This record gives sequence, structure tokens and C-alpha cells, in this order.
Amino acid sequence: MNQVKLILASSSPRRRQLFALGGWDFDALSADADETPLVGETPREYVVRLAKAKALAIQPQVESGALILGSDTTVADDGEILGKPPDPADAIRMLKRLRGRTHQVYTAIAALQNETLIADLSVSEVTMREYADDEIEAYVQTGDPLDKAGAYAIQHAAFHPVAAMDGCYAGVMGLPMCRVVRLLRRFGVEPIADVRAACRDLLGYDCEVWDKEIV
Repeated sequence: MNQVKLILASSSPRRRQLFALGGWDFDALSADADETPLVGETPREYVVRLAKAKALAIQPQVESGALILGSDTTVADDGEILGKPPDPADAIRMLKRLRGRTHQVYTAIAALQNETLIADLSVSEVTMREYADDEIEAYVQTGDPLDKAGAYAIQHAAFHPVAAMDGCYAGVMGLPMCRVVRLLRRFGVEPIADVRAACRDLLGYDCEVWDKEIV
């Protein structure tokens, strides 16, 4: 059994739900970080920086030796970062921009224990369906897009915005569990549960990435 104290640096219910698939006992703490992109920063650089920053922000609050996992997700279209929309009008703009197009979802994870900080990155190609304007309006009225990068949740059952995806479904949701397992193993932490099966059962998606990521 893993003896190390595990901390998830996130207040996101989605990330807590996904991290719990490992079967670990863990605490979840909200991590504050300025999410403003730096000048010239690429989506890849942006999410890796924020995942590290969230883990580091939590460290002063926890006991020495605790293993902290930070993460960050963003949507990029033609290399432009599409973060969380500040208001419904911007959510509508983003959803119209993404409609019928393929974009990228970047999710970085960062594991921190004492002075050791290691990051990893998941990138997925996501193609949106040709949803109608009234579907956008109805979805935005639910309020769901306002705390989501790119103004959508892939798992939203009523809106179901995604037509096709190449990559990690859990990563698009916010926490690529295949890479989390691989990263935590570098710190001597093994999953207690069958994460692949648990992920498949929760998401209804048999991840083709898993065999490539977990060896």
C-alpha cells in the first residue's frame, strides 16, 4: 500500500472524480494561480507552467514528503489559447468558432514531492459537431460553459458537442489518468484500483491511448 500522502491541487469535481479512479486516499485542495497567458506563450508552455504553479502553490499548506498533483487544461484553435469564457457572450463566441472544426485540448500534470517537480502533457485532437445556434443558446443558459476552457464539457450529455476525438477522453475532461498513473509510478506510487477499467466504466470510452502510455 502507498504510504505517501497524496494531495490533488484542484477544486474541480471532475478532476476529483477522475483521480479517485486510482483507488487512493487523497485530499483535494484548491490551488490559486494567475491563468493569464504570458506574451508569446504557446498552449503547451501555458498548461505546463500552470500545472507546476498549482502544485507549488499547495506545497506550503501540506506536510513534508506529501506528493502533490497539479493540473491544467486549455483548448487551442489555430494555436490560440481559448480559456474559460468570462461571460455568456464570450462562451457563445467560442462555441461558434469551434463548431464543425478540429481543435486541440492540452492537459498538463505536474507531480511535486519536496524538491522534485516533474511534468507531463496530454494532447488530444477534438472535432466538434455542427450544432445549431439554438443548441448553443440552450447550453450557455445552463451556465456549464463558464468554468470550462473552450466553453464546453466533452461529457455533457444534453449538448454532446464532440463529433470525434483522437486522444485521451479523461484528458479532455481535465485529468489524463493514463499519464497520471505513469507519472506517480516515478515517485513509487502504484494505483490501488484497475484504473483502465474504472476509467472505461465511468466514461463509456475504451481509451486507445492507454497501451501507448502504460507499459
